[in-house]
Amino acid sequence: MTRIDENTSGAAVTVRGLVKHYGETKALDGVDLDVREGTVMGVLGPNGAGKTTLVRILSTLLAPDSGRATVAGYDVVRQPRQLRRVIGLTGQYASVDEKLSGWENLYMIGRLLDLPRKDARSRADELLERFSLTEAAKRPAATYSGGMRRRLDLAASMIGRPAVLFLDEPTTGLDPRTRNEVWDEVKRMVGDGVTVLLTTQYMEEAEQLASELTVVDRGQVIAGGAIEELKAKVGGRALRIRPADPVQLRPLAGALDDLGITGLATTTVDTDRSDVLVPILSDEQLTAVVGAVTARGITLSSITTELPSLDEVFLSLTGHRASAPQDAVPAEDLQEAAV
Repeated sequence: MTRIDENTSGAAVTVRGLVKHYGETKALDGVDLDVREGTVMGVLGPNGAGKTTLVRILSTLLAPDSGRATVAGYDVVRQPRQLRRVIGLTGQYASVDEKLSGWENLYMIGRLLDLPRKDARSRADELLERFSLTEAAKRPAATYSGGMRRRLDLAASMIGRPAVLFLDEPTTGLDPRTRNEVWDEVKRMVGDGVTVLLTTQYMEEAEQLASELTVVDRGQVIAGGAIEELKAKVGGRALRIRPADPVQLRPLAGALDDLGITGLATTTVDTDRSDVLVPILSDEQLTAVVGAVTARGITLSSITTELPSLDEVFLSLTGHRASAPQDAVPAEDLQEAAV
């Protein structure tokens, strides 16, 4: 069976109207999604939003109830065997065989992907070196640290040189140093032309890796676009103003409060940074703030504009703070997916 060529806009992943039920619960409720080739799409959402269900469907581990999805030109329902040869998947927890060595794990996966013995051996050696695991290559994976297992798991997903890589909470439970190492490797893969769909609860991770974001909640896409676009949609710009003389902090805050331009919001004095943070809603308010400071004769050392943090965007869109556990999926569905 040949590929279904529906990529008219350079999309490596195309999802239309995807629906998945678990009993009475709709894990996905008509999801639409496009991921451009050679980019990282970050999928954000609170626990139970449907992120992991989406990844499992796109990686052929679950069948949707309705809707359609193509990945690298293959239909996820009609062409699963062909699709599995061009994708990689790293889940929330390392899935390596602990009784095998790191090298044996990679070699085994290479052979399962029908690589010739020679190619499977060389590919295992190459990836162990790339992920700084060469010294531990012959040790059982059970002796690896959590960070080493995560790197081995990511290396395993790359054995077949995938065109599309699915990363489902790839750095959950990792220390900051190992997390940075994984981020560096993902960036390198994207530089090599790999397309990545990333689910994460770490806002810093999304900012580090994603070209665009899709926010899902209760199985539906509620927002999408570049990070700066989402921040602009939420609004809530703020001016961070630093007086030349720290003694002027309180008078500066008082002058801004007297303007009455920020509705219920008030200025915040940050004594640690020796500046004042004032919310603004428009360019006209920015002009009014600068005029008020000038009228009071307060000399400034700096004035900068700040957009809301990605965490604030997430909270505004979903009404939830980001948190870490995976989406709940009934055990019988996981057993079905493994068949």
